[in-house]
Amino acid sequence: MATEIKTKSLEQVEQKGSKSKGVNTVLWVLSIALLVVAAVGNTYFASHFSLIVRVLLLVVLLVGAVALAAITNQGQKAIHFIKDSRTELRKIIWPTRSEATQTTLIVLAMCVVVALVLWGIDSIIVALITFLTNLRF
Repeated sequence: MATEIKTKSLEQVEQKGSKSKGVNTVLWVLSIALLVVAAVGNTYFASHFSLIVRVLLLVVLLVGAVALAAITNQGQKAIHFIKDSRTELRKIIWPTRSEATQTTLIVLAMCVVVALVLWGIDSIIVALITFLTNLRF
């Protein structure tokens, strides 16, 4: 019996926690403002605060900016996409160590064979051109 996969359409995701355009704009402006404050503040306060304090403030501001960006409509779509990607990654059947080793050795062997064939063809072409250029008419 085939299992049914529950998928949400893009419209359902948009309607579920959709925010108005104005709220989205404000959230994006605040997020970008936090990023700017983090970058400018880190350089401006370099002589006023120690490195540890600046790094901690930088991390707090960056986490705040990412959190604000995550609650926007586009952020919700990105989070939904990442969750779907993780679900798909769990479905992959990864090769065993021996299968990966065998495949790698086959690829290396084919690279050597192709390199030898190309070297042989190149040698023949060089010999042919040398023969033709050494002829005196």
